[in-house]
Amino acid sequence: MSDELPEFYVSSGNIWADIGRPDAEEAFARCQLMSRVCDLIRERRLTQKRAAEILGTNQPTVSDLMRGKLSKFSLERLIGFLTALGQEVEISVRPRPAGSDQPALTVATAE
Repeated sequence: MSDELPEFYVSSGNIWADIGRPDAEEAFARCQLMSRVCDLIRERRLTQKRAAEILGTNQPTVSDLMRGKLSKFSLERLIGFLTALGQEVEISVRPRPAGSDQPALTVATAE
């Protein structure tokens, strides 16, 4: 056995930023919104067909959603899905604190 410790990295909390994706904040926000849409579909025990009817789309699109195919869904589309599922979506714009390195785009969900 080796006495060397395995190399590891402490995550920033945003996997997309950790791997250097240029649109990390947007990708992370889309992931969070997608996750909430999927949670609501599961909580309501909707079939993909029924979810598609509610979301105004088709079953293959819901399948892509449930399988986490992030590249197929814009922020706008995911927000539309949330409102179709009866959620209130609030967008807040405010100045970023001076000298802050915090993300400029965040998603907060209330469950």
